[in-house]
Amino acid sequence: MAGLLVAGTTSDAGKSVITAGLCRAFARRGVRVAPYKAQNMSNNSMVCAAPDGSTAEIGRAQWVQALAAGVVPEPAMNPVLLKPGSDRRSHVVLMGRPAGEVSATDWTTGRRHLAAAAHAAFDDLASRFEVVVAEGAGSPSEINLRAGDYVNLGLARHAGLPAVVVGDIDRGGVFAALYGTVALLEPADQALIAGFVINKFRGDRGLLTPGLDELERLTGRRVYGVAPWHPQLWLDSEDALDLEDRRSDGDRAYRVAVVRLPRISNLTDVDALGLEPDVDVRFVAGPRELSDADLIVLPGTRATISDLAWLRRRGLDVAILDHARRGKPLLGICGGFQMLGRRIADPHGIEGDAGTEVDGLGLLDVRTEFAEAKTLRLPAGSALGVPASGYEIHHGRVTAGNGVEEFLGGARAGNVFGTMWHGSLEGDALRGAFLAEIAGRQPSGVSFPAARERRLDLLGELVEEHLDVDALLSLAKHGAPVGLPVLAPGASR
Repeated sequence: MAGLLVAGTTSDAGKSVITAGLCRAFARRGVRVAPYKAQNMSNNSMVCAAPDGSTAEIGRAQWVQALAAGVVPEPAMNPVLLKPGSDRRSHVVLMGRPAGEVSATDWTTGRRHLAAAAHAAFDDLASRFEVVVAEGAGSPSEINLRAGDYVNLGLARHAGLPAVVVGDIDRGGVFAALYGTVALLEPADQALIAGFVINKFRGDRGLLTPGLDELERLTGRRVYGVAPWHPQLWLDSEDALDLEDRRSDGDRAYRVAVVRLPRISNLTDVDALGLEPDVDVRFVAGPRELSDADLIVLPGTRATISDLAWLRRRGLDVAILDHARRGKPLLGICGGFQMLGRRIADPHGIEGDAGTEVDGLGLLDVRTEFAEAKTLRLPAGSALGVPASGYEIHHGRVTAGNGVEEFLGGARAGNVFGTMWHGSLEGDALRGAFLAEIAGRQPSGVSFPAARERRLDLLGELVEEHLDVDALLSLAKHGAPVGLPVLAPGASR
């Protein structure tokens, strides 16, 4: 099977970015390439079409990587998606469909069927594409989890994939992390680690060269390149580790405060606002940080009821209600919209204990009840006089009263807006109309789809310039070099 595993020393080391960059670079060479991640743990997901024409849910990162590869996103590219509902339990999405839960106590035995499905999906992709670029998860040297691993070297062993390890030099300690990642592995796993990629380098490359030479000497493995840190290289975020403010340089910027909920999901909903000139997007977690906001956004969440309780414990509810009383605009998206309603009920225990029912913030005349079946849709329509579209991923069924008007599958009352549609602000017309409605701003002419494509092109260009793409493509097609040395302590295990 022609493919490559992009592993990392840690979470957020840059695996998603390097995978997307390689997909774009390989595609530019005329290679039919597909992205893949056996198991993604993220509350940031996307709706795509399944082969049978129905809708399915996959990780946002794999959706973007498919765009980078120039292919249609599909469930096989992320066969297992775990959406954390608490610190110990995750909801399972298998091949795009809800498939129960998995807990920390049955992490190994409870995932065997997931491993089989994930490997079958990889085999399917490999039969239809010339090269599959597989993104690992976390670190391959989580030796406490190796027995049940099917995402990192468990996948590499299944398919005979060579692997490169990505290290984030911006964190510090990258050489120890790269060496240690290999050394902690058992010899059969080490035999598949072909080399390394350094990520987020800034400064004089000449000062780095002695360390690269020594790493190659000590490990017997080559460094395939050093990707630079670049200020314009932010892609659709995968999880909360990627949360960054989107700041404007202007002194009179329009201030958008996004409440950083503990189980925040689909946080990319505000990315498009961050591209607008003179708009600051900030992620906040305290009431004082809301005091000067022009617009407050309550984003999606995987745990609406518990995150609403968290919001109240921190006094954020008082700040939000005060903001609305002053006539300032407020936008709730999916779970955030449900919080703005009068009542939230969970009769089936979708988020917690069955029968739970709580008061919402009471700013919109709506009631939410969680249903057992998940809604996955790609809706389109109009709002504020312009075309609009988005995607829906939710269990909540919202019933609107007489005190609101319809807005993007949700409700509006004055300057309080609620929608069930994720991604609607990525539509240039809708975003322009919304900012005109709440702030009197004229459309900027910024195109979010064009900006995303430019970022993917920039990523492809950086990969072409700073990584040995030809060598990595050859590695994907021919496998890891024979006779790679075994490093201690893995040799003694």
